[in-house]
Amino acid sequence: MAKKLLLLASLLLSGAALADQPVEDDGFTQPLKDLKFNAGLDQREFERSTWQALNVYDPLESWNRRVYHFNYRVDEWVLLPVVNGYRYVTPSFVRTGVSNFFSNLGDVPNLLNSLLQLKGKRALQTTGRLLVNTTVGIAGLWDPATHWGMPKQSEDFGQTLGFYGVPAGPYLMLPLLGPSNVRDTSGLVVDFGAEGQINYLNMSELSSEHPEITVLRGIDKRYTTNLRYGQLNSPFEYEKIRYVYTEARKLQIAE
Repeated sequence: MAKKLLLLASLLLSGAALADQPVEDDGFTQPLKDLKFNAGLDQREFERSTWQALNVYDPLESWNRRVYHFNYRVDEWVLLPVVNGYRYVTPSFVRTGVSNFFSNLGDVPNLLNSLLQLKGKRALQTTGRLLVNTTVGIAGLWDPATHWGMPKQSEDFGQTLGFYGVPAGPYLMLPLLGPSNVRDTSGLVVDFGAEGQINYLNMSELSSEHPEITVLRGIDKRYTTNLRYGQLNSPFEYEKIRYVYTEARKLQIAE
């Protein structure tokens, strides 16, 4: 009930802000002064019609919310303190080099998925990035390709499946990895396996012998990911993250 009341209040305030707002002599507005509310309107119908755009297929919502709260706490208690420590002890140029190096490795599945989606221009561009950054950029520590007009393209196997019409399936909140769905989770597994089989720059073999490389890659991934749980400062953050992820994936697949 408390959640519904908060939701209703948020919607009322948002709608009122769009209406004409009478202005007092001192310049302050009274956005609720002329608001008219239909007391006979069923609250459930009001919520359903107003939030229709936020409907996402989420049959595992109860489980997903538990994982969401788990990620929130792990982020707060473990991952972000580690990232802050990494930022504190590591010079910025070193962090940039580490990010560039792992980003260069990530261009391998980007290339494969561009080819699978028959995106010739992107495939050529990603091939050029790999050649330039691996050679001139010294194994990817620098990113001259971006400065030479070859920006990074993001293509994964989840997008490839979507490109060929595979539906997203139920929404999933993955432990540590964050928002996803059944199709994209399958894509993650394929991309990970393909990168391991290709073993570009012998990194797959080195990572198995030196697990600290995998740890560093995980820290860098969290360091370069902008999402911070709780940053929306909203009781409906779960719904917003779910909606934004779902819509963003639709746009990426349609590119």
